[in-house]
Amino acid sequence: MEIETLDWLRTPDGARLLAAATQAWADHPGDPVRVAGVVRRLEPDPERAAAATTQAQLRERAVAKFGDAAHHMFFTPDALEQATRARVADHRAARLAAAIPGGSVVDLGCGIGGDLLAFARAGLVAGGIDQDPVRVAMARANLEALGLPGAVQVGDATAIDPRAFDVAFADPARRGGRGRVFDVEGWTPPWSWVLDLLQRRALVKVAPGIGHDLVPAGVEAEWVSDAGDVKEAALWSPDLATTRRRATVIADGGLASLTDEDSPADGEAGTEVREVGAFLYEPDGAVIRAGLVTAVAAGVGGGLVDRHIAYVTSDASFHTPFARSYRVVEHLPYREKPLRAALQERGVGRLTIKKRGVQVVPEELRKRLALKGDNEATLVLTRVSGQGTALLVQPF
Repeated sequence: MEIETLDWLRTPDGARLLAAATQAWADHPGDPVRVAGVVRRLEPDPERAAAATTQAQLRERAVAKFGDAAHHMFFTPDALEQATRARVADHRAARLAAAIPGGSVVDLGCGIGGDLLAFARAGLVAGGIDQDPVRVAMARANLEALGLPGAVQVGDATAIDPRAFDVAFADPARRGGRGRVFDVEGWTPPWSWVLDLLQRRALVKVAPGIGHDLVPAGVEAEWVSDAGDVKEAALWSPDLATTRRRATVIADGGLASLTDEDSPADGEAGTEVREVGAFLYEPDGAVIRAGLVTAVAAGVGGGLVDRHIAYVTSDASFHTPFARSYRVVEHLPYREKPLRAALQERGVGRLTIKKRGVQVVPEELRKRLALKGDNEATLVLTRVSGQGTALLVQPF
């Protein structure tokens, strides 16, 4: 999209066309040809019609990340995919605002402004830099559309001196022309630039798969999940850090955090391998990434099923934000033929298969089992003290 087209979409005529395109998507879901035809009949200019059609579709997709605010925002497909989910960005911004009340933050590579919006909502003085003029124009438009203060300009994030702001925020691009980039030096900007930035007061969003060995001394690594999906790791520079490792779990009811200070020392309760008890707990992905599984085990008064498997077991029943809870119904045969017989005997026709630490592809196993029955069940395939184990469990 050209900036001129974006500017036109923000006029009253453009807003009316966007509204019509949105209605067309509602009337003809999954039929982009009919939607485009409706919009073209209203707007003869092909670029404006195409832009309105695309924006209406992107806004609908963006609701999952931005909620109702998405209906007033502007996006590009790539920028929407890269944008942080609002609940995650709001958590990060709220924590930063608590550390520097009323302070200022510069977003080095702000894109369409997803994180910038969160900083502004949290009461921080927010400024953004990006090399893409269209994304800068969209970030500016998104701030204005939501009635939030902030300044955005075109520029090279690596050439900006962030010392004019209290904190610098960065989210290096981890995708290239061939897809996801796993080598940290292949990020844009590269890892060496991130390390230099973290020597100042800074906050950097990185991939959740980042290795613990890459996190510099004194820097806090916080893994964040939203609705059960691990979304990011955030690196907090030493003067913003409050611990070494943290897992933050966000759900509809709020958020909760575990830190390495909650993790028991070797030999203490929660660190030992034990037999499967009456209950099984599946730690959240953020907890696993942060290496805090034993903290969950200690919290439920239990232990590990295996030193290398992220399942926790206990004889006590707990609801915890840091793990999914299951009642262990019974142990079943691990080998496939007797397992099929046991499930058939129980009338299981619909089977959810969960696995950790075993070479099983759930979809393929489900096909081979060819179950028929009226009952539904959940099966956990894992290792217990190094041995393959099948557990029939019930979520609660």
